[in-house]
Parts: sequence; C-alpha cells; structure tokens
Amino acid sequence: MQPTVIAPSILSANFARLGEEVDAVLAAGADWVHFDVMDNHYVPNLTIGPLVCEALRRHGVTAPIDVHLMVEPVDRIVPDFAKAGASLISFHPEASKHVHRTIQLIRAEGCQAGLVLNPATPVEVLDYVLDELDLVLLMSVNPGFGGQAFIPSTLEKLRRVRERIDASGRAIRLEIDGGVKPDNIGGIAAAGADTFVAGSAIFGQPDYADVVRRMRAGVDAVRGQRPA
Repeated sequence: MQPTVIAPSILSANFARLGEEVDAVLAAGADWVHFDVMDNHYVPNLTIGPLVCEALRRHGVTAPIDVHLMVEPVDRIVPDFAKAGASLISFHPEASKHVHRTIQLIRAEGCQAGLVLNPATPVEVLDYVLDELDLVLLMSVNPGFGGQAFIPSTLEKLRRVRERIDASGRAIRLEIDGGVKPDNIGGIAAAGADTFVAGSAIFGQPDYADVVRRMRAGVDAVRGQRPA
C-alpha cells in the first residue's frame, strides 16, 4: 500500500481568497490540491478552468495539483491544464470517444493519467487500460456538486478495484471522492483507498490541521491491521 494522500478539493474553499486557502490547507498537512472541473454539460454545474490552476502556480503553490475533469469532450482541455501546471489529470470514460487515446494524450502532455468511475460505471472498464494508468478515482457520490453523502456500495467497488491494482503489480493510486470525512475514512481505507479527496469536511471547518490529523489517524488505525 502506498503512503496516504489527503487531497482537499478547492470546490469548497473560499474563492475570494483562494491562494490563502490553499496555502493554509497545505500548511495544515494536506498533500495534494484537488481541482473539480465541471462544464455544465457532462455534469450540471460550472466551476473552474485552467486559469485558476495557473494562478495558483504563480501564487507559489508547488504541491501536486490533481485535476478531475468532469467535462465532455475531454481531449480539447487536457493540454490547457497541462500547460497551466496540472500534475495529474483524471477523466471519465463516458466523456471520451477513445479512452486509451485520451490517456495517451495526458501522458504526452507530461502529466500522470487517471480514470474516474462514477457510482454506476462498471469496474470492467479498467480491464484494457489499467496498465496505462497512474490513478483510479472512484466517485462515492454522483458527480456535479459538493457536500453529498457517501454512497455505501462504493466500499465493495473499492475492494474490487484494489484487487485489480494489486494483481497488476503497479504502483497505481486508488483515490476516493465524495462524502469522505474523519468518521468514515477508516472504513474507506480498509476497503483499499490510499488517496482521499475531501471538500466541505476540511474547508468547512474552523481548524484545517485538526481535520487532516483526524483523517490520517483514521487511516493509520486500519493500516496497522493491513499488510503494507
């Protein structure tokens, strides 16, 4: 199992002071910055684009920026985020006419590549592309809005994807996004996740460091019961 990564989603941050918010959450112990990019087409919401990513890099953010594209079509915007400073770009197979080609495009632009599975997307979509991926992201809510409750059936799906990743022998991260909180992160980690996106669970709280600490403690409590 890879080291735990906590990736706060800026979807829940105060955009009037976004640079300060990102600085604060990283200083509080977070590892990555998670970007939820929505286009009001693939999902019923509209959020941020490459200019925000570029602005944070210019602000001085050096942590990995984890870009989750909820856009369709996806290929057009991949180079823009790569140039803006994205470290890893994930997309939904439903938003690409040729999933393997999109993965190749992300890699050609110098970023790591991830594939995102919605709650009803079957894990079999991974069968022909897993060896090309750096990350698999499971949505534990339906994409489009922050603050939703965790869908319990995601735990069994996590276990199935973890089996596939372990069988591949590759260091592929297994990320979870949606309804992740300190009080349920242990069960999510036990099911196989190693990378955790949290929005309102962190940015909606008065003490970011306390939330991040409790999230890590929840993961560590079950990691001690799992083989490394």
